[in-house]
Amino acid sequence: MIDAELLTMAYPPLLVFAAALLVLVLPRIVGFAAGALSLAAVLAISLVAPEGSYLAGTFLGFDVVPFYVDGFSQLIGIGLGFLGVCTVIYAYSSGASRELVAIALAYVASSLGAAFAGDWLVLVFMWELMAVTSTLVVWHYGGDAVRAGFRYALFHGTGGVIVLLAVVAHYVQAGTFVYDGTGIGAGLPAALAVLGMGVNVGFIGLHTWLPDTYPRPHFVASVFLSVYTTKTSAFVLYRAFPIEAQSDLGIYIAYMGGVMAVYGATFALLQHDMRALLSYHIQAQLGYIVAGIGMGAWTVTSEIAVAGAVTHLFNNILFKSLLFMAVGVVIFRTGENDLYKLGGLWREMPLTAIAFGLGALSITAIPGFNGYVSKGMLFDAANPDPHYYGVAEFEALYYLLWLGAIGTLLSFIKLGYYVFFHGESDISVPDARPGQLVAMLGLGGACLLFGVWWQGLADLAPTIDAQGGHFGFTYPGGESELHPYSTSHLETAGILTAIGLVTFVVVRKPLSKLDLSDPATIVFPAGYYLGRWSMLAVTGIFAAVDAAAVGFVKGCYWIGNNPVLAVDAAARRLPLVEVEERRPADGGRPSTIHLRTGIGTSVLLLTILLTIVLWVLIN
Repeated sequence: MIDAELLTMAYPPLLVFAAALLVLVLPRIVGFAAGALSLAAVLAISLVAPEGSYLAGTFLGFDVVPFYVDGFSQLIGIGLGFLGVCTVIYAYSSGASRELVAIALAYVASSLGAAFAGDWLVLVFMWELMAVTSTLVVWHYGGDAVRAGFRYALFHGTGGVIVLLAVVAHYVQAGTFVYDGTGIGAGLPAALAVLGMGVNVGFIGLHTWLPDTYPRPHFVASVFLSVYTTKTSAFVLYRAFPIEAQSDLGIYIAYMGGVMAVYGATFALLQHDMRALLSYHIQAQLGYIVAGIGMGAWTVTSEIAVAGAVTHLFNNILFKSLLFMAVGVVIFRTGENDLYKLGGLWREMPLTAIAFGLGALSITAIPGFNGYVSKGMLFDAANPDPHYYGVAEFEALYYLLWLGAIGTLLSFIKLGYYVFFHGESDISVPDARPGQLVAMLGLGGACLLFGVWWQGLADLAPTIDAQGGHFGFTYPGGESELHPYSTSHLETAGILTAIGLVTFVVVRKPLSKLDLSDPATIVFPAGYYLGRWSMLAVTGIFAAVDAAAVGFVKGCYWIGNNPVLAVDAAARRLPLVEVEERRPADGGRPSTIHLRTGIGTSVLLLTILLTIVLWVLIN
């Protein structure tokens, strides 16, 4: 029998940080296995640790709760832990380097630290650590990823400072950093929190880092990046604006989510690059989550909005990573990023096509898949019909969510059609590797499982009460217990699907001629060039310091091994001193020490060391 209390004492981020170090020093297969096991342990802790458990301490005289377990953090921990196991298996099978996976695991650990934090001070530390480690994941690939990663770092560094200011302002109001269940302080703290967290969540105007960054690094890095920052940040946004907060900002947050759903789906539809298309859909699906959080924070009658937001967040962890994996396999096998240069791959890669299909059917909310259940709850929360909640203020939001759903259907019909079904493949490529298939089909199986066995999803979700096989919410004037597969829900899904299919037939050819970038790159050109030149300055300084440091240490090493030659060389530089020249046949012993390492590995090791020191200080 597993001791739940003992599991609670195992701090999930520290387990994954330790695994990151092991990946660097152990043989590749052993290190990757340690990484997968650490995330399996996170999954087990999330499932078994009793709700209400926590670890508390003090840091610099402040009370802190680095590990807090409630229904919400349990659900996120289950999703992130399960995804982590699948992603490490995928990375191993895809030939990802040990350095990349070690940095990625440090990134995952910081994300888990933010999700399980029970106070704002620990949250800020993990938030900033998440920004640093995710930047290193991008930079590791080099090339264009360095520029994109620097822009990413500027955005997230700025957002993190704003979140820090929000937390400081909250402390001035509340006198404590520990969560009290009512969210961030009203007024200035709430306004700053919305702005700072909006960077990570991809609010329009603060989102340009997202589609610019995620298509650039190694395709395995894109899988990690597609989930941990944005989904963890959406969860933290709920921590700041829970249903108990009843914040006036809720309605603005809700409508920002609705516009994000339309904006992201629209620009996804106009992309040629497969990962750029998926990146815009990160923003679009976050829009649904943000809309649910906003509805829940604004009116106490929207419990179902919070339930829909949190379950859609969990579902998004599964199907979004699956889609990035499937597209990654296509890039891995073909070397091509442009979806219009592919076609007919279902004959060459049938298993990858099936995996992609599972993810696409989930994200487009087709009945039988998990996205259908959670997205249906969000539609219900915004539905202005009196048979539902009938909140008039959300009527426009309801139609924004509809438009986002149609755009999502169009995008994935387009992506699947041109990559797997259009025309004949002019290349012969093998299907996914076994480990890649295990990871993809594991995630795809979970998407299907929670679409069919939706009661299991209801049991996991913290604000859902499953009664007699139905969601336990009372709808004024309508069904007292709304079943996700009720006639009204199925009709809505059928109408959306029909509109998507017909529209694709009409717009398919015009779409193929469009490849529009984000308008923000035109609206904010100064930001682009500031980022580019500052990136060149920083990397140039790093290269100079690196060369000087390595040269100095190698010089000291050579002097230590060749003292006679060193003394002779120094004496010759003195005036009025004659020294007999010595020229041994071997020229002296050269340095054999290996000192060079990349910026990513350097900062990773320093980050892990600092984290361990802070953890010791807290305890």
